[in-house]
Amino acid sequence: MELLENLGGKTVLLVGAGGAVGAALQSMLQREGAVIVSCPWKAPQLQNELHHADVVVFGSMKPDDVPVSGIKPGTTIISCSHDTLSEKRNYGQQNTSAAENAVVSLAIAMRMQNMVKTMERWIQSHQYRKWNLHCLKLQPLSPVPSDIEISRAQSPKAVDVLAKEIGLLTDEIEIYGQTKAKVRLSLLERLKDQPDGKYVLVAGITPTPLGEGKSTVTVGLVQALTAHLKINSFACLRQPSQGPTFGVKGGAAGGGYAQVIPMEESLYNRLVPVVNGMRGFSAIQLARLRKLGINKTDPETLTEEEISKFARLDIDPSTITWQRVVDTNDRFLRKITIGQATTEKGFVRQAQFDIAVASEIMAILALTTSLQDMKERLGKMVVANGKKGEPVTAEDLGVTGALAVLMKDAIKPTLMQTLEGTPVFVHAGPFANIAHGNSSVLADKIALKLVGEKGFVVTEAGFGADIGMEKFFNIKCRVSGLFPSVVVLVATVRALKMHGGGPNVTAGAPLKKEYTEENLQLVADGCCNLQKQIQITQLFGVPVVVAVNVFKTDSPAEVDLVCKIAKQSGAFDAVPCNHWSAGGRGAVKLAQAVEKAANQKNSFKYLYSLELPIVEKIRIIAQKVYGAQDIELSPLAQSQVDRYTRQGFGNLPICMAKTHLSLSHQPERKGVPTGFILPISDVRASVGAGFIYPLVGTMSTMPGLPTRPCFYDIDLDPITEQVEGLF
Repeated sequence: MELLENLGGKTVLLVGAGGAVGAALQSMLQREGAVIVSCPWKAPQLQNELHHADVVVFGSMKPDDVPVSGIKPGTTIISCSHDTLSEKRNYGQQNTSAAENAVVSLAIAMRMQNMVKTMERWIQSHQYRKWNLHCLKLQPLSPVPSDIEISRAQSPKAVDVLAKEIGLLTDEIEIYGQTKAKVRLSLLERLKDQPDGKYVLVAGITPTPLGEGKSTVTVGLVQALTAHLKINSFACLRQPSQGPTFGVKGGAAGGGYAQVIPMEESLYNRLVPVVNGMRGFSAIQLARLRKLGINKTDPETLTEEEISKFARLDIDPSTITWQRVVDTNDRFLRKITIGQATTEKGFVRQAQFDIAVASEIMAILALTTSLQDMKERLGKMVVANGKKGEPVTAEDLGVTGALAVLMKDAIKPTLMQTLEGTPVFVHAGPFANIAHGNSSVLADKIALKLVGEKGFVVTEAGFGADIGMEKFFNIKCRVSGLFPSVVVLVATVRALKMHGGGPNVTAGAPLKKEYTEENLQLVADGCCNLQKQIQITQLFGVPVVVAVNVFKTDSPAEVDLVCKIAKQSGAFDAVPCNHWSAGGRGAVKLAQAVEKAANQKNSFKYLYSLELPIVEKIRIIAQKVYGAQDIELSPLAQSQVDRYTRQGFGNLPICMAKTHLSLSHQPERKGVPTGFILPISDVRASVGAGFIYPLVGTMSTMPGLPTRPCFYDIDLDPITEQVEGLF
């Protein structure tokens, strides 16, 4: 039909075309206005019909005993038989061979065209797709039930349905149960040409020990954007740590109606054994040789000195920095003694456990940009120093490949959903004190591609803006190359009253009356902390929207006062939010303010240059962000700075390990402390993660449990298998 044009009134002879094929051919040709004549191969009138036809269509292979002659010149001949492309064509007419060849060429061309069309359809299926998201209905109750009751009352979508709605392909997800799936990194390659959406960071003022609801604001904001304003949005959150969750904190996934559901030679022979008569280096051993400057691949050619350098790391045990980790609180593991077994040959030393989220591997997971990048970072981790002062790395230990294998699934972000069925990535969970306290770069990058150019990705920085946000900008943004369009700064009347001189807030203890009754003076006095955090945000040149997370004890006058002062202090906007009790509908005004702020001029800049000396970078953060007069390094801290500079780590960014309960190093100093000297007790390096972390005072990497931990309320119903008492 592609070849036959203007068939109106032309005579088309169908030869040997019977049954379904003949009927289909007749129908197609009649629709084009042709005069159809059908004739079997052995019909007496065949020769006469061939002479008068304008077009001849052979529907089956010609029998050998049937002559074909008398076809007039210029007649179009088409064969629909199965041997069209074979060598078995012989219709007995010399002048038809050219026409037949043309038809064969056309058949080949059309097959190629079909292949092109098929590939076009495949390419289109792999390009960015508009979301077809069906949000879940939310019916908030009053009073608001517990988080676990709210979560159980909602029936989530199957995660494969959610994945399809937001444009993920079947082979890009690995499903774990009904509501969770890992997303493969291949998606980044598929959507590499897709423009990113808008990037929003949620930070906060200096919090009370109870937390002020940044995660809840993050979830409420994306529910408002997607479920109520019909704007594609994605939340990217850290994975909650089991330890603090069982201790005093919430689940870090929102809350209320805004939540996520011997001798060297002997040693050398053992390290490089003879196998099947041959001795050879492994890939990881060859990498170590290259690092040592030994460009040899034959184990038999190494000198005694080279064998010694290869086989012995010569670690100084007192310099070992790599700790064991566990993901539950146990204060008795803060200091332990190891190596006491007789088989350890006297290698007794003091060590410790950290909580898993304090591990450098967790920080690497959050900052890595690919599998290859993760392998390189894991290999760079410094675990100790040699007796001559050189760093000993995980690559030197030969464990890089094994570590990468252990982390190959962990690197894939986990897809989940909010109560209103909007997508969430939960990925990585580094501490916000000794690490940078942000969810993963990979989750952000994937989400930014999925939401589309006009969509939003909302991620959260741990603790107050002075810690989490500063590290987000100076560490995470340097790694990712992504820069936020807006910062959402979360504030509560409760925290502002504390900064205004209110009594101490203690986890587990009832709030004092100052926090449950209207007190405009306390609020006004405490807004100094909010103003300072706005100023910190402005250091980076990003518009800021203040989200006042409203509690039922807050009076309208108090909330209005906070919004007024925030706008007077340079915030683009300040709005009250009721997402905890109303879901996304309670954060619609915040979503609208964020959308407007995202269109403002953005003049993002880093706080310091990486080329500056380590001490100068620490001083800039202390003075410009915390408001310190100066810094003071202990002799230990200064010696560590000198060591890291000598080892070539001086150009890494700084990740301050400081209390989150004050802008200063003293948790009891609220508001905006000034005139203080910031003490740096120690300086350590996470070389694989890519930052130097100075310790301000004492910093625990293994939390303890309170007198009354949350696990007293956690139980399992043995009949229904329902978990009770979670949040």
